[in-house]
Amino acid sequence: MGNEAHGAGLLGEPLQRTGLVRRTPEGDLMRLFVAIAPPVAVLDELDALARPLRTGREDLRWTSREAWHVTLAFLGQVEESAAARLLPRLERAARRHPVFPLAFSGAGAFPAATRANVLWSGLSGDRRALASLAASVAAGASRAGAPPPDKGRRFQPHLTLARCRMPADVTELVAALAGYQGAPWTADRIHLVRSRLGATEHPRYTTLGSWPLRPVDL
Repeated sequence: MGNEAHGAGLLGEPLQRTGLVRRTPEGDLMRLFVAIAPPVAVLDELDALARPLRTGREDLRWTSREAWHVTLAFLGQVEESAAARLLPRLERAARRHPVFPLAFSGAGAFPAATRANVLWSGLSGDRRALASLAASVAAGASRAGAPPPDKGRRFQPHLTLARCRMPADVTELVAALAGYQGAPWTADRIHLVRSRLGATEHPRYTTLGSWPLRPVDL
């Protein structure tokens, strides 16, 4: 997949030029994370599968299709100075890692399907390359002064389909998605994203920077 397939309309707002961060009032904090944006066609396929499962589960807060992504590192509240230092480190991290294949596969829940806080779709493909990229991103963020709050926790790649207001039993939903094996796609770019929480149910995302992974040598 080309990079445009991943960047078009990513996470609710158009991409800004790589390396730019919107100015914020001095001392203001930005809620940031680093993610991979799967291709639109792949997300459409997963959305079509999940759509009928939403009926009758008003106890779940289903995530917005337009905001779907695979998080590499959640950075939490970050000062603007640290965000500026983060940009070149993310660029270097992306350059060190070649593109690699992924696919959405199966489902699960955190912490467990019988008392879930989060319902998610899993990933297959080169999970080792994905974990290595996530580790590089987290290391770069730490060196920039924006260490992930969950640093040291085992990386569990997933795409969040729904969150639960109260612990819920999602056993049937996990079972319905368990056999799913989505179309393969290429992870070829990382994005630094700002998340703004507001009065609406879904956060608003803005991509602050985007960097391609290294092409595979022919």
